Amino acid sequence: MKISKKIVLLGHFGVGKSSLIRRFVENTFSEDYKVTIGVHILKKNVTLTEADKDVSLVIWDLEGNDDINNTRMSYLLGTNGFIYVFDVTRPSTYQNLESDLKFIESKYANIPIKVVGNKKDLVTNEFIKQNNEKFGRLTNCYTSAKTGNNVEDLFNKLAEELIK
Repeated sequence: MKISKKIVLLGHFGVGKSSLIRRFVENTFSEDYKVTIGVHILKKNVTLTEADKDVSLVIWDLEGNDDINNTRMSYLLGTNGFIYVFDVTRPSTYQNLESDLKFIESKYANIPIKVVGNKKDLVTNEFIKQNNEKFGRLTNCYTSAKTGNNVEDLFNKLAEELIK
């Protein structure tokens, strides 16, 4: 029996939400930036070998929003897991990280949230170490949609968490 789980990606404009999804679902990357208007939905089936389960991930790519309070709540109904994406090169995308996460948790208690610093390919590991505190203690991983670094891992770990 296949299990279906809805995952929603949140974050500011231009942090790479669409690129992360495209890398995960299609294993592609494009330098052309196209703004997501509204929502774009993609799906990928994954097999979790440890759990011996097939999971259909229905991934919602929401338009970027500088203020999470402006997110259309109707898009979030039925969400099983969130991925909150920020751009490691743009402080404005993570300066309100703690309050954004508190907002999500207050509305959607007990729903897993993965916090991701994207565009890791544009900075050094030393930069990540030096700025880790600025990024927030809640950051789960750093990814690069361009190189694919940690992208598959991110989605698979969330899928594993969702079926437990």
